[in-house]
Amino acid sequence: MCSIMGYTGSALTPEEFKKGFAETVSRGPDMSAVVKLNNGMLGFHRLAIMGLTDKGMQPFLLGNRKLVCNGEIYGFRPVKEELIKEGYCFASDSDCEILLPLYEKYGTDMFAMLDAEFAMIIYDGDTKSLIAARDPIGIRPLFYGYDGQGGIMFASEAKNLVGLSEKVMPFPPGYFYKDGEFHCYRDVTAVDKVCYDDVETVCKNIREKLIKGIEKRLDADAPLGFLLSGGLDSSLVCAVSAKLLKKPIRTFAIGMSTDAIDLKYAKEVADYIGSEHTEVIITKDDVIKALPEVVALLGTYDITTIRASIGMYLVCKAIHETTDIRVLLTGEISDELFGYKYTDFAPDAASFQKESEKRVRELYMYDVLRADRCISVNSIEARVPFGDLDFVKYVMSVDPEKKMNRYNKGKYLLRHAFEGDYLPYDILMREKAAFSDAVGHSMVDYLKEYADTVYTDKEFAEKCEKYTFAKPFTKESLLYRELFEKYYPGQAEMVKDFWMPNKEWQGCDVNDPSARVLSNYGDSGK
Repeated sequence: MCSIMGYTGSALTPEEFKKGFAETVSRGPDMSAVVKLNNGMLGFHRLAIMGLTDKGMQPFLLGNRKLVCNGEIYGFRPVKEELIKEGYCFASDSDCEILLPLYEKYGTDMFAMLDAEFAMIIYDGDTKSLIAARDPIGIRPLFYGYDGQGGIMFASEAKNLVGLSEKVMPFPPGYFYKDGEFHCYRDVTAVDKVCYDDVETVCKNIREKLIKGIEKRLDADAPLGFLLSGGLDSSLVCAVSAKLLKKPIRTFAIGMSTDAIDLKYAKEVADYIGSEHTEVIITKDDVIKALPEVVALLGTYDITTIRASIGMYLVCKAIHETTDIRVLLTGEISDELFGYKYTDFAPDAASFQKESEKRVRELYMYDVLRADRCISVNSIEARVPFGDLDFVKYVMSVDPEKKMNRYNKGKYLLRHAFEGDYLPYDILMREKAAFSDAVGHSMVDYLKEYADTVYTDKEFAEKCEKYTFAKPFTKESLLYRELFEKYYPGQAEMVKDFWMPNKEWQGCDVNDPSARVLSNYGDSGK
């Protein structure tokens, strides 16, 4: 991960800009730079992943243009070779150095051409304008705000801009900003043509495309690691990676000291694929102590995001403190494509597809936000193979009748696609347990119990009335909201709402986001 920030205007002083930018130095602890523009500033904190020498330091320059980018540009080498043939010269092995030549050739059409996850800011010295763009899923973070005098600012995280802008908002994924307007260059949920191939053909394509997506993300000049929960998604990423690399990979799992569900399954996978495996064990005290830190780093009050982030943050903290790993592959974005436990209650295929579209469009506020912040705050880069654009586009196009749970097994297409020797059969067919639950049911119980000690019933009722947007509805949600307001005062609209199952569906009108409260949870928690 890296951190970027850009500003055009005259209201902010260099000192104010640098102070705001310093909030995310952990995203890029290797080198930092702030450069002046004719009418603003551009900043970059570097975490060296590709092209590890100082020559890979940004901003990159080309003519009167400057660029900072937090991103990974997949398949950049053949593109770079073509640009060299056209006369462009490159100083480093950084993938992001190709971006300014591409912008010079294609302008803003470049964004739709990229096979990448990115947030970037370009300063065009010819027009003295700031251009910003974000990848179609929003895997890389970007926020924006205004200075009150007509100036605009962009930054990797909201905490960079709090205090500099009255209102901080997430930059919409799949958009670019230019000359005062936001333009959509790609809607990753849009389906041009529904794929009605038979199940075997669909599964073959799913397997091939996911393997390619994983293979791309193994390309790094810095050490790789893998988060392994023992669930289907992370287990597949680890198993495929081990096959591709043809050597033992380094895997990491986390669980409560009393009732960890996932640790035994993660070990089973690790033993099967022959990985160098590490378990991180946490206690009730670890969970409660980490809570304020997690809310501060996340920039959300959403219940399920915070619950799931505590384990992820603590395992990444352990990785940062005890290893040299700089890149972590994770299993996010599978549920949004293939279904959650609650999507078993979808009344029809059209409703399933609509819910999938909603979840993918909102990923940047929930699961993707969680993965980015928990990993980047520990100076590590997250890579998410299920977010591969070609893979997402294909799965979104598959006939939703086939993606629904018609097989008495959720996410059947993904499971069937990898039947064989990738994973033990019991892991491949294991029922899903949400990450916050699988770390140990006790973790969520401890959080609820703690919130119950903070407020009396009277205090809870009174304090909830302060909020009109995303009003807290349990003591736990009030606790999270008050912590959020401490670090991000008045910025609640950065998050659309609480992540919850679709309450309009029969069986989903619940008051807690955990799958444990659903009637079909079944064997998921065993």
